[in-house]
Amino acid sequence: MKFTLGWLKEHLQTDASLDEIVEALTRVGLEVEGVDNPGEKLAAFTVAKVLTAEPHPNADKLQVLSVDAGKGPLQVVCGAPNAHAGLVGVFGPPGAFVPGSGFELKVAAIRGVESNGMMCSARELEIGEGHDGIIELPQDAPVGTAYPDYAGLNDPVIDVSITPNRQDCMGVRGIARDLAAAGLGTLKPLAEVYRTDAIEPIAGDGPGPDVRTDDPAGCPAFYAQAVSGVTNGEAPEWMRRFLTAIGQKPISTLVDITNFVMIDLGRPLHVYDRAKLSGGLVARRAKAGESVLALNGKTYTLDDTMTVIADDAHVHDIGGIMGGEESGVTAGTTDVLIECAYFDPDHIARTGQKLALTSDARQRFERGVDPAFLDDGLAIACRLVLDHCGGTASGVTRAGQPPVEARTVKYDPYRVETLGGLTVAPDRQKAILESLGFEVSDDWQVTVPTWRRDVDGVADLVEEVVRIEGIDKVLPVPLDRAPGVATPTATAEQKIERRVRRAAAARGLDEAVTWSFVSEAEAAPFGGGAWTLANPISEDLKVMRPSLLPGLLSAAARNVKRGADSVRLFEIGRRYLDTGERPTLGVVLAGDRRPRHWSTGKAQGFDAFDAKAEALALLAAAGAPVDNLQVFGEAGDAWHPGQSGTLRLGPKTVLATFGVVHPLVLKAFDLDGPLAAIELYLDAIPAKRASGFMRPAYTPPALQAVRRDFAFTVPADLAADALVRAMKGADKQAIVAARVFDVFERDGVRSMAVEIVLQPGDKSFTEAELKAVADKIVAAAAKLGAVLRG
Repeated sequence: MKFTLGWLKEHLQTDASLDEIVEALTRVGLEVEGVDNPGEKLAAFTVAKVLTAEPHPNADKLQVLSVDAGKGPLQVVCGAPNAHAGLVGVFGPPGAFVPGSGFELKVAAIRGVESNGMMCSARELEIGEGHDGIIELPQDAPVGTAYPDYAGLNDPVIDVSITPNRQDCMGVRGIARDLAAAGLGTLKPLAEVYRTDAIEPIAGDGPGPDVRTDDPAGCPAFYAQAVSGVTNGEAPEWMRRFLTAIGQKPISTLVDITNFVMIDLGRPLHVYDRAKLSGGLVARRAKAGESVLALNGKTYTLDDTMTVIADDAHVHDIGGIMGGEESGVTAGTTDVLIECAYFDPDHIARTGQKLALTSDARQRFERGVDPAFLDDGLAIACRLVLDHCGGTASGVTRAGQPPVEARTVKYDPYRVETLGGLTVAPDRQKAILESLGFEVSDDWQVTVPTWRRDVDGVADLVEEVVRIEGIDKVLPVPLDRAPGVATPTATAEQKIERRVRRAAAARGLDEAVTWSFVSEAEAAPFGGGAWTLANPISEDLKVMRPSLLPGLLSAAARNVKRGADSVRLFEIGRRYLDTGERPTLGVVLAGDRRPRHWSTGKAQGFDAFDAKAEALALLAAAGAPVDNLQVFGEAGDAWHPGQSGTLRLGPKTVLATFGVVHPLVLKAFDLDGPLAAIELYLDAIPAKRASGFMRPAYTPPALQAVRRDFAFTVPADLAADALVRAMKGADKQAIVAARVFDVFERDGVRSMAVEIVLQPGDKSFTEAELKAVADKIVAAAAKLGAVLRG
């Protein structure tokens, strides 16, 4: 729903700024999607007068103009046929951007004659379709004035998102009513808006037009009035300006009036050319197979559930959605019939869905327009037609009866506090409801206005009070725990499982659920089964699994055989050992880690380092102290020697086994290697303390870290992890990180380079302190046989 600030102020007497209005709209539940000022892009264009117009010396169809834009004469080359001395138009100086043409004006020579800007057409400024000549303004237009100021284009356009329940705000007046209730001004009387003494039916000459409704379910009421002797020219400038600003293309006075009233008051109308009708009009159900050529140029085939407006010969209107082309008004129309009907919202919605046809009228009718506004809507439309097209009105025909029965809700003002969480004085509540159009009696019987189809009970009235008073005033209060509601019962073990499950999924692993039973052959590589079932489902499901890997390897084999290039599976479950059930996380990485590619060559499979990286990441997610873990090489018979290991907290506490699975095990599962796998022993992860934190709160260091590189020749059997741990432990307060960044061997001599990160505390390190730490590092490495390279 779009409207301009000036249009809003036609209904709302206010001194509020644009920012205040936008903030208030959002506050009362009318979300503002955007605000645009169309005059901004035309700020450089001014009103100018053509002083002289001479033929171009080198072109028959061009003229050389002398133009005064308020700062003295300028020479401009122009090709418009209507350019002449004395014309007042719109001038674009060099540097101005022409929105309709998409270029910036520059001083240029046109056929050998210098031109300093241009005189503009309506299409070039995107304010109309005219392009046969340049804009001609009245002679009294002030030369030198910015054109947006003169033309009233500096009127910001506000775009509001209207929810389906707020049918009353599908018109500018409804939005103004909400803002007035919110305290931003006063809602003007409708008669004042339309500059008349009173809004009342126009007493025409003679009987009203021949209209009736034979479909009271789809069209309960059909009001109409005829006007004879009209002149359908161009709508008044103020109306065209409003419509153009919100993206509505002005067509003719009659059509523009219907569009204006629809957007201004939320009341759709339709105007028929009486000369194109055969007999009277009737609202009826369509006959199956009937068709109509709509105003959008498309033909629609109808069925007998749809309401149409037809005469004796043709269907002329898909009731409440779109009119037909055959009876549409044109420039030559002299006699018209104005339709102001009420269509049932449910019928409109179903018809629009079946035909896949949407329109501004459908949007309003299917939400529900005001059924009590038929007489006033018709009177306003007829008055506008008489004022701007002339003619003589007939009487009014009222066929059918709109559903205007009063709806009353028994209201309790204290429900605002208990239901809405806001304390509002009863007098204030009554004032809010009355400002929105509700009638409130002394005993709190609230009569709902006819334009509020969405209000049905006490909760709706509470919502009205709260949104106008300010939902931002509702304090966030936690709900009391109801008696009998259980406190959290998840155990520490369950919490760990949840964390690692989320972490594994986030790292791209797919969760699998496999049998807890395996065959004896499958269990054998993993230490054999401690528990054997006396009555198994089958011989292949006889042993309680000693590891999660047999089931995952079988699943991986099935996926690979079905064409999967890369298999990444994980499972959380139990291993069954002679010491009992052990919660475990198993991971299998099979196939391609990276597919073949022209930049990298052959496809690359998973290796032990991939498994180690996954194990460390999942242990970190589980809360294990990964910085303190040590790598040991004894993984077991099921693992490839030299390409597997364990992660331990001390020499005895094994937290994970990782690496490449032994080729013989893969062969038993009909898999080609290499295949990487992991087992995390969740019950071995140290539990957090019951209270407090395992580590202090994070505080960013105030000083920049210092990095130092050390290169050592080391024994061939020295593990990199052992060297890094020794160096990092040389000064636990100063050294915060250590990592190997280079390893090479030459002539039987192995070298490792390690980066050390030193973090100063409250003051920077001195050179002497750095040398002392370096000496400690070298001494710690020397104990492992490492010698600092010269």
